[in-house]
Parts: sequence; C-alpha cells; structure tokens
Amino acid sequence: MRKSMFNLSLLTVLSMSAMMQAQAWTGEKQEKPKERVVLKYGPITPAHRTDEAMQKFREYGLGQFIHWGIYAIPGNEWNGVSARGGAAASEWIRSWSGPTAPKDWKNTYDNLYKQFNPKDFDAKRWAKQAKDMGAKYVIFTTKHHDGFALWPTKYSAYNITKTPYKKDIVKQIVDAYDAEGIDVFLYFSILEWNNPDYLYKAPQTAEEKAKYSKFLKYTENQLLELLKNYPQIKGFWFDGTWDASWKSAYEFTYNLEKKLREKHPGLIIGSRFRNDENQKRHFDTNGDLLGDYEQGWERKLPKNYESLNGNDWDCVMTIPPNGWGYMKDWNGIYTKTPDDLIEMLMRSRSMGGNFVVNFGPDGNGNFHPEEDKIMKEIGEWTKVNAEAIYNVEHSPMSLSNYGYFTKKGNNTYLTVFNRPVNQIVRLRVDKKATEVPSSASLLTGNRKLELKQSDMGLDLDKNTYYDIILPKDYQTDKAFVIKIEMKQGSVKTDKLMDAKM
Repeated sequence: MRKSMFNLSLLTVLSMSAMMQAQAWTGEKQEKPKERVVLKYGPITPAHRTDEAMQKFREYGLGQFIHWGIYAIPGNEWNGVSARGGAAASEWIRSWSGPTAPKDWKNTYDNLYKQFNPKDFDAKRWAKQAKDMGAKYVIFTTKHHDGFALWPTKYSAYNITKTPYKKDIVKQIVDAYDAEGIDVFLYFSILEWNNPDYLYKAPQTAEEKAKYSKFLKYTENQLLELLKNYPQIKGFWFDGTWDASWKSAYEFTYNLEKKLREKHPGLIIGSRFRNDENQKRHFDTNGDLLGDYEQGWERKLPKNYESLNGNDWDCVMTIPPNGWGYMKDWNGIYTKTPDDLIEMLMRSRSMGGNFVVNFGPDGNGNFHPEEDKIMKEIGEWTKVNAEAIYNVEHSPMSLSNYGYFTKKGNNTYLTVFNRPVNQIVRLRVDKKATEVPSSASLLTGNRKLELKQSDMGLDLDKNTYYDIILPKDYQTDKAFVIKIEMKQGSVKTDKLMDAKM
C-alpha cells in the first residue's frame, strides 16, 4: 500500500478553505446556552427523527451530487480564456469580473440557454453509473443561482422549455435514479442573480417589501410545484440562503417549511434552509439543529464524533479543490483521487455521517473522463467492502492509527489505510469493556485472520490489546477492511507487573 495515501488525503481535508458562496458555519462544536430562550421560530421537527425516512438516511453511506446547468457550456472558460481568478467557481462564472472577463459577459451568459442542447444526455446511464459507484442517494440541481430551471416551471420563463433541448431534465433524473433504487433529493437555490424581485439586503421601504414579498411567493410556488411534479423525491437541499433579505423573512420561511412538510410527509430538509428570529442559521439561539440533519459540512469534515452532538449529518465534496460545475481544464490543480475520496467516505461513516461526491457534467451531458474513472474505481471498492459502509454506525472502539472503525450489530469493521510494516494490527480495548474481539477476517475473500490477546500486564494501563496478524501473502495498494466479531464478556488480563507503590 502507498504509505502516502492516508497522509495526503488527510492533508487534503485540512487544507480546504471555505468558499465565498458556501457561507457555511465554521463547523465548531455548538455550545448550548445556560438558560434556554423561548423561540417562536425554532425547529419544527424533533431532534433525531426516528421515522423510516430518517432511519434510511442514516444508512445511505455514499451519495452523488450533480451540478448541471447552462454554466456547463463555458466550462469555466470562454473563447480560450480561463475564468480562474475572475470567477469564484465554474458554476459562478456569470459573476466573472476583472481584466480577463469578456465584454458584456453577464448578457452573454444569460443567453447561453439558447445553446443548451445536451445531445449525449442519458439519465439512465448516469443513474447506472451512480448505482455501480455504490451511491444510495443523489442530490440534483434543479436551479442554481443564475435562476435557470431544468424543469418546465410555470413561474418563470427562464427554463428548459426555452432551450433547443426542451425536455424536462428533472423528470428524467428522478425517474431514472428512482428506477435504480437511488433516492432523489433536489438542490434548489433561493438566491437568483438576475431576478428583478430578489434583494440582497433586508427590505426597508414599502416598495422593497412589496418587491421581496413577490419573490417569496414565487419561491414558494416553485417549491410546491417541484413537490407536485416529482412526488418520489425524499428531500430538498437548499443553497443561497445567506443574504440578509432571506434571513429577515424568518416568519415566512418557518411557515413555508411547515407547508412543505405537510404536503410531503417524511420530507427531509437540512439545516441550510432557514434561521430563527435571532438570525441564527444551522443551529438556533438555543444551539438546537434547524432541520433534520446538519448541512454545514461543505468540502470539509468534522474534527471528531463528539463535536457533532449526536446530530445526523452529511459532507458534500468536490473533486477539484474549488468548483462544483463542469471545468474543461483540470491542468495545474490538485484533483482528488479515488483513494482520497474513499478515505473521506470511511472517515465520515466512522463518525455516523454520509459522504457525497460531486460531479459536474459538460454541456453535452457527459462527465469528465476523470470523473468516469473515479466513479468506476470507487464502485469497485464499495462492492467488495459494502458491509462496512452501509447501514453502519459509529463504533466506540478506540481511535486507530491504521484507519477508521464502523459498527453493525456484533461486528466492528476497521478500514485500514496505513498498513503496519510488521503486519500486526493492534486493537486497544478498555479493560472495563463488556464486549471484546473474538475473531477477525478480511472482507476480501472472507479470509480468516489470526487474533490473539497481547496484554502488556501494566496495572497503570487502562487498556488491553488484541493483535490481528495480516498474512504476508496478502498485498494490496488499496484500503482494505478487517471484520472483527465482538462477543459479550470481560477482558482477561495477566498481572505481569505489580504497579503498587
């Protein structure tokens, strides 16, 4: 195994900086106030939902995110000139400014819909690739910040029916992924750059209030339309909710969330949708989660399980360092490898979260060749190691320098990224534990491994140790999983040293 794999991927996670449009919270542990504040617009759903939809959400493990829209046509460049440094990201290319920006660029961009004709688009092919990768849910962009809708919305003329392609893309995605057994969540941007009724600041004058009220009704109409058109969906993934205008509309957003949930029982909504009356997003003034799962993990992972306070969560991750939409040119930037993404997947699962990999198809409906390769390689790994990925939970087993633990029933799984040179994987088990390892095997080929207790006999050591011996003839440059069967029982230790003083 390449020794650098774990270290490089961990470095990748730590080096990710927050992108301007993410506006996500810092990810630090939420401290609850000493005295609770009475809120009128706090959480609507109870913490830690136990219904079938949320139970299934916890089991997903791996998801796919697809960013697609008219920004796929330029692919982060125009007429051979790169937008790097001039636009925040490929899907933000409409905001391209500075000396490299083409003349009258916003007008050029807003008319790109006239060229949108993805002749190679095949939703069934995409869904099959996602299934082969091991994805259990997909998040698909219905409308990004440019306001262009990929469904035939009745509430805006700026939609797919005005393109040469004309057909409802959202319907094709929902139907194809649903047919493959993959749950669908719809991404929806509140922010719309070119909508004349959208405001960035909180409305102050009567005219501004009337204008923004019109925008709010338009937003409500589109969301209810999506629920009506695509009843199979499992939830919404909201974006563009950070502006003062939206934050000032907390009464409206509270009532809108209630209405969406009433129309679609079991609907899953993350913590990005709205704030309380004190402008608190993700978590309200009392530190309670505003939504069904924590949605602040964008291109970063939590520090540890304890910092999550038991909340459900997922991490959405790009392959390039920055940018969710299609980029023609990947030269000169670090793009994450399948090994990197698998490491992040298993780190997420060890902390009870889901991991979602983003892909940005081009204007013709094809993924970047490197993305095709990544999906294929991740799929080959998840197929072999599915038992350690899906329908698992956080394991109380001590942290390991070798990799990450997950747990299902009586079985604990250790995904090894750092293979020890001496071929011995050592497990630390608290001497007070009531559950101890009884056997070990490789998920690859279900090969039995030698397991032996190796107590150091130190009274001052609160742990005892179990050694798993790896076969010398088992060599791989990929991460691999050790399945450890646990049994009820107390730890037996030999006193080799009396530590009394």
